[in-house]
Amino acid sequence: MRILILRALGLGDLLTAVPALRAVRRAHPDAEITLAAPRWLAEVVDRVDAVDRLLPTAGLVPIEYAEPDLAINLHGRGPQSVDLLRATHPGELITHGPEHPWNDEQHEVLRWCSLLAHHGIPADPDDLRLPAGERNGAIVVHPGASHGSRRWPADRYAELAGELGPDVVVTGSPDEADLVAAVGAARTQVGGLGALLDLVAGARVVVCGDTGVAHVATAFGTPSVLLFGPVSPARWGPRSGPHRVLWHGGTGDTFAAAPDPGLLRITVPEVLGAVRDLVAGQPAGRSRGATGWPRSASSARATSD
Repeated sequence: MRILILRALGLGDLLTAVPALRAVRRAHPDAEITLAAPRWLAEVVDRVDAVDRLLPTAGLVPIEYAEPDLAINLHGRGPQSVDLLRATHPGELITHGPEHPWNDEQHEVLRWCSLLAHHGIPADPDDLRLPAGERNGAIVVHPGASHGSRRWPADRYAELAGELGPDVVVTGSPDEADLVAAVGAARTQVGGLGALLDLVAGARVVVCGDTGVAHVATAFGTPSVLLFGPVSPARWGPRSGPHRVLWHGGTGDTFAAAPDPGLLRITVPEVLGAVRDLVAGQPAGRSRGATGWPRSASSARATSD
């Protein structure tokens, strides 16, 4: 059996789909499972035990795959993503539709698990952990995000890093090198997705905004302090585990260039206190702190097609 799954999005998007990917593997243990996703995520895909092959796919473009026995849309609600999968002429297609409509308020992990369950494939939303290696003791500070609305100011990250001391490692992609430099820590790590995964997997704690690195921390069970602004963590935050989510209850435009007003209400002492609480709670292992956001809150984050 040949199965094609579409999830041509970013790092956090891929990691929130891990429970769904594993559910497909359990339901079809002997199938060849191909994931259509961006090539730059290859080092993450390699660590997901549910996928046999990555088919490099940059966004919503024609998929170079013919006649899968089963195609699964883990990308969005359609119509573009649905049409692209139909163009591969699958024997069967699983996607959102009238029988299982899209719910804007649903947590992203639960969204895909419930879609599969509706089609007779049970999925465990807590089955998202990736295997972690040796701990490195670092306090990872990741100031970047895909949009300015989710970027806490660099000068606040710099103040935080100064307070946290020499164990801080500031990370970023090559495109974020100037931002990393602006934070001004002595230890930095720019570029290399595999190296970032290893660093976060072994870190003592991670501090970042609503971005892919937050989902990396969740996947490895690494304690994290997450700064949310225009989007409610009820949709994209960690559902459980050693994490503290700081959010002041408002929603806004996730694509805006300027930091969200709610994000700016998060202060350096607030973040510093959350970090110190997590670090103090893990003398012999990883902390098991609690998330601090209301599950009933609404979200304004846009959905992909």
